[in-house]
Amino acid sequence: MSGVASRGTVVIARERCKGCTLCVPACPPGVLHMSEEVNRSGLAYPELVAGCTGCGACSWVCPDFCFEVYRYEEPVTHAVSR
Repeated sequence: MSGVASRGTVVIARERCKGCTLCVPACPPGVLHMSEEVNRSGLAYPELVAGCTGCGACSWVCPDFCFEVYRYEEPVTHAVSR
């Protein structure tokens, strides 16, 4: 296991997501991917893995306002297995 420092995070409104995938390529650190699970509408939604910087790029491109962005005052280290 190793550690990944995060400077922020996002909360994703899964049920609001229409599965457009615009957020995935817009994410500079590449920590978003589409889920294999689906929401109540039957659509895949983005999932977040450790390493989010809180940059907000996902929220800027999301047409359905599915992201709330939070920045940490000090970076937080998350343990991840690679």
